[in-house]
Amino acid sequence: MRTFVDDIAAHAALDPGRIAVTTPAGETTYGELIARIETLAEALRARGARPETVCAVAVERGVDAVVAPAAVIRSGAAFLSLDPEQPPARLAALVRSGGADMLLTSSALAGGLDLPVPGTPVLIDRPQGPAEEAPGNGGAPGNGGAPGGRALAYVSHTSGSTGEPSAVLVEHAGLDSYLRFVARDYGLGPDTVALQVAPLGYDASLRDTFAPLLAGGRLVVVPRSALLRPEEFGAAVREHAVTALLSVTPSFLSFLAGQPDAERLLDGVRLVVSSGESLRPFLTAGGRALVPGALINQYGPTECTMTSTRHAVPAEPDVLTDVVGTPIDGVVVRLLDEELSPVADGAVGEVCIGGVGVARGYRGRPARTAECFVPDPLGPPGARMYRTGDLANLGPDGLEYLGRRDRQVKIRGYRVDPAEVEGALLAHAGVTGAVVTPDTDAQGRVFLVAHVTGELAEVKDAALRAHLGASLPPHLMPRRFVRLAELPTTRGGKADRRALSQTGGRP
Repeated sequence: MRTFVDDIAAHAALDPGRIAVTTPAGETTYGELIARIETLAEALRARGARPETVCAVAVERGVDAVVAPAAVIRSGAAFLSLDPEQPPARLAALVRSGGADMLLTSSALAGGLDLPVPGTPVLIDRPQGPAEEAPGNGGAPGNGGAPGGRALAYVSHTSGSTGEPSAVLVEHAGLDSYLRFVARDYGLGPDTVALQVAPLGYDASLRDTFAPLLAGGRLVVVPRSALLRPEEFGAAVREHAVTALLSVTPSFLSFLAGQPDAERLLDGVRLVVSSGESLRPFLTAGGRALVPGALINQYGPTECTMTSTRHAVPAEPDVLTDVVGTPIDGVVVRLLDEELSPVADGAVGEVCIGGVGVARGYRGRPARTAECFVPDPLGPPGARMYRTGDLANLGPDGLEYLGRRDRQVKIRGYRVDPAEVEGALLAHAGVTGAVVTPDTDAQGRVFLVAHVTGELAEVKDAALRAHLGASLPPHLMPRRFVRLAELPTTRGGKADRRALSQTGGRP
């Protein structure tokens, strides 16, 4: 099957001198980009990369972060993107759950990474290093070649209730169909200049990295710190004549809206695509006027290749509902009851998603896969759908999101299971009980509150944060810690989460 890397290679063949990527270190043309991808792909194949091989990728922001996953795809293998700035314990957990067979990194990072990956790392800056026996195939070269639609493309992660992140297996048919949809539906092309915004290691970064490139546009990468400083962000947008932001969260848009010169920060931007959490607080605060061009509100879980529906937000949006719109190409969205039967028109149902974007399942978790990825009772024979756990109804503009039926919440665009944070807290020697609940601040932003019991009189909040920071990423960090003599319980003896939520984080 034709992959998105083939699309990039086609642009390189037609116009090799066109600029593909701009970074503080300089510019890379399409010809140079595809040459680096091909060289690295050959090195990966020589080391055993083949279909279903999972290659962990740990590189820094910049051209390397474009070349590395593309080369893995070109080799026929699948990638697992890592953010080297995450805690080492977190990276190790992602590698374990993702089943990484090999590691692709740089000389500068290799010495500081202690990951449970077999073999010697492949170095992106020295791809033609000494070959060694490839794990699992006796040193024979990988098969490489064009992968089929059902072949594994990448491994992503969601927050898990067991204390370990859950690895989601996404296939080529879903990834390639989705990236091409973004380019087609949002009108990307050779004149597109997209600023890479999403953090490395998260599936949203695939959209704002590769959708503009497969469309023949230009990708601009600036240091992560510059994105978080309004003056530098605005300067980057103006200097590079950025036209598209393809992976921003409502929290980020609200951050921009709170700046004194908010109107200037998006000068010249014709397209802003938001996803990851509710856009409604931003719209309620009058944020639509900040975006001079098109504003797209996307919805979809990691288990369905990032996005399943989208809604073009009008200049005068309805702020009373959280509209996430209509299905993207190749995707089917159903509202079903507990018996998986369609709900009546206008009634609330669980969002169940079928079609090309549905992932293979969770790696190493057959029971959870069977629970969440189920036969589609309304689809053709063999069709599957994903039960999202989200509730919605159908309005005049499409799906209206109403929340979840379980404990998961969205924080800064990441889906979070509070149980994962509770498990990490209970690993602290002084903590005997932990319940983590969500709360919302005055700006409509969701954050976590940790309610803890134990011998904690001498344990400062900073110490608890340091303990959590050793294994959890920043978006899983509670904003407040509430110390209790004991946790309230229900009649059945379970922690009374509702009572804790109603305290607003107060003991």
